Amino acid sequence: MSNSTLREMADTREAKFGTGVFEFDSPGIGHILKAGGAEYAFVDCEHSGFGIDAVKRVLRYMEAAELPTFVRPPSQSSHHIATFLDAGAEGLMLPMVSNADQARAIVDAMKYAPQGSRGVALGIAHDRYAPGPVLEKLTAANQRTVCLVLIETKEGIANVDEIAVVEGVDVLWIGHFDLSCSLGIPGQFEHPEFLSAVEKVVAAGQAQGKSLGRMVRSIDEGVALNNQGFDFICYSGDLWLLQDALRTGIEELRQRCG
Repeated sequence: MSNSTLREMADTREAKFGTGVFEFDSPGIGHILKAGGAEYAFVDCEHSGFGIDAVKRVLRYMEAAELPTFVRPPSQSSHHIATFLDAGAEGLMLPMVSNADQARAIVDAMKYAPQGSRGVALGIAHDRYAPGPVLEKLTAANQRTVCLVLIETKEGIANVDEIAVVEGVDVLWIGHFDLSCSLGIPGQFEHPEFLSAVEKVVAAGQAQGKSLGRMVRSIDEGVALNNQGFDFICYSGDLWLLQDALRTGIEELRQRCG
């Protein structure tokens, strides 16, 4: 999948591996992740504290490294959708999608006419500040923009078949912590009810030919999920990767230098 666009990734069930950005918006972040083997990046704005200015910078860093990137806004609001798309996100991951009406509203806000009602501003970040024919630009933007919906509520599981059918939804992504809490079993990812919910999402995605995604904290977890049918495997995030590597190194140093 090297050097594929996010759209190309979403259109295939081949495994693709990336990581999350929750903390570090430094100029080198795109090249660091690319050199580390990441095929895409996921920039979080729901839990990170990143605002639009930080995201706009990070997206330019990712563009410089030619690393496809999607953003999770803090809500499903059309304001957040428009702002992050105009900043240049190739895709958006929308939180707490619990029914098909929400999914349709999200797609409508993400797409330009005639596919949706996204407000038009051209020659800015999302189209690389370039001039060009209006209709060509609108069509190209609609084609390249990827919609990832987070299935992370009990209601979302109950309605996942209807959500997966919505035209314009490209990826079903499980928000595992929130889902476990919504099911009343916080953090119990081996609980039969949680495993059953995951199976429902996998079945819905496969029935509609949609990609499936999830964050993982271990290689074994990523392999297991890929074997189950998940193709967007997001391996941890910047702060945890740094913390884990630092902890491992210092613990070994302590043992061997004692």
